[in-house]
Formats: sequence, structure tokens, C-alpha cells
Amino acid sequence: MNDFRIAQPKTVDELAALLTETTEKTALLAGGTDLVDELKTGVATPALVVDLQTVAGLAGIARDKDGLRVGAMTRVVDLAENADVARDFPVLRQAALSLATPQLRNVGTVGGNLCQRPRCWYYRDSLVPCRKKGGYNCFAYQGRSKYHGIFGGQGCFIVFPSDLAPALISLGARATIGGGRADKVVPLEEFYILPGVDVLRETVLENGQFLKDVRVPAPKPGQKGAYVKLKERGAWDFALVSAAVTGVVSGGALAQVSIVMGGVAPVPWRLKAAEDVLRGKTVTAALIRQAADEALKEASPLRENGYKLDLVRAALKEAVLAVAA
Repeated sequence: MNDFRIAQPKTVDELAALLTETTEKTALLAGGTDLVDELKTGVATPALVVDLQTVAGLAGIARDKDGLRVGAMTRVVDLAENADVARDFPVLRQAALSLATPQLRNVGTVGGNLCQRPRCWYYRDSLVPCRKKGGYNCFAYQGRSKYHGIFGGQGCFIVFPSDLAPALISLGARATIGGGRADKVVPLEEFYILPGVDVLRETVLENGQFLKDVRVPAPKPGQKGAYVKLKERGAWDFALVSAAVTGVVSGGALAQVSIVMGGVAPVPWRLKAAEDVLRGKTVTAALIRQAADEALKEASPLRENGYKLDLVRAALKEAVLAVAA
């Protein structure tokens, strides 16, 4: 582990000023469950670590007429146990409860989960100069690719590991970005960027910016949701494939539907082709198979991860049937 300094700003304004003025390589510390591992292995080598736990106003869940505001420093356990989330956004509660272990949910934060770095074993090895760390090659392309992406690789085949991101995107959530002269609000779906845009980062956050909160719109009449996570182990694990489905059920059909997959791409992956097949029709097993077939036309599995095609079909079927029930 390299030496670094720690800063502990007390307010959002202090945080924004610090990030704007510093010229040092900086890392933001939320719950620490991801960053501490990167620091220990030497993958992350910041000169300055900014502790967000001391910043007032970044945690908490508040309800208003427009929906929910979830602060970036809200603990995952608080999200999972919130009554409004349980009643109105079951897909989000299911995703939060699927995340890690009770101990980690007590420490990990919403913002940390949404902004975590990839779990790729080449990226996590400090001795491997992969593209994600400024090298020239994605070693997974011709190497060990069991846990890597089948969509959107563009020269780097990581998968984005967040459980909360697919659920929140399926709900139409928006992200508030702090820093600079004024806050900026973007659809959470647009918060993430593919390797073809910038292989060195996963989000639109630039130097001096930070995730401030996430806004979840109020549920529509008849809205339902489900989150399905398929793992290699029965105990805690990252998703091999996950599916977040939010839909409005009307007359036995999905009048509206949003499908976002995890574990399959460098960003939470929207299955728009599957949505088009399902929208407005009465859900049947045959229709779901058709939807999956259409969506998987975009897939490009690597040598060791073709099994994820079947997992996409399984996760999609279970989640859609749960919503349509």
C-alpha cells in the first residue's frame, strides 16, 4: 500500500472546493469495502483519499411528491429496510438484499455500490498492465473470460458489478452530480460510459465531481418490479447474470416495461429489443423466449463465457414472470 493523505471535509461545499482545488491524484472513500481492497493491493495509488463519511447531508432517504431522494452515503442496509422502498419499489429492495452480506450492507453505501470499480481479475492484479489501467491489451479477450462480458466490450470486457444500478435504472432513476459551479442531474442510465468512450473510467464523473444523490420517480399505477440474481455460489457472491425488470401491468399485459441486466457488460445493460417484444402483449413463456432471442442477437460471448446466454434467458424469464403475475 502506498502512502497517502486523508482529508475529511465537513460540508458539501467544502468537499466541492477541495475536489476543485486539489491537483493531487484523488480517491473518494465511501463505505470503503471496495477502495480499501484496491489500496491494499496497489491497484489504486492516490496521493489523497477524501473521506465522505464526515460530509453532512450526503446520507438519508427522503420522500416527496416526485418520489424518493436517496443520498449517496446512505447505507445499503438502510435502503433495504426502508418502508417506502419495500412498499413502492420492490425491485430495489430485492437488489439491496441480494447485495453482499449483512456485515457489508451495514457498511457499504448506495453511492459506493453505484461507483465501484470492476472485479476483473486482470484489472485487480497490480502486475497486469491491462487497458483499464492504461495498457494496450484486454487480457480477457484471449485469456480467462469466465466472468466477463457478452455485450458492449469494445476492447475491454469487464462487467459492471453493481446490484443497485440495474434496479435503479429500471425504475428511471436520475443521478445528481455535485462539484463545479452547480449540480448536474442526469438519467442514471447515462451516468455510465462504455470502454469505447473512455476505457479508464466507468462513469461520467470528471475530476472535481462526485455522486451526490439518486432520485427515484414515484411509482405509476399498476407498477411492479422484480430483481433476479444468478450466482456461482449459494452464499454471497457477485452476479454472474442479474435481471431487473420494472413494468406497468394492465389487463394482463405489460403496458410499460424496462429490463436492465447486470453481470453481462461494462455498464448496466438495457435489453431494449426484449422490451419491444414484450410491450403491450400478454406475457407467456413463448413470448419471453422470443424476447430473449431478439436481445441476444447483440451478444458476442468470449471463449469461456457462452454459458451466460442461457443465464440471460433464465434470469429474464423469472423476473418477467414475477412482474406479470
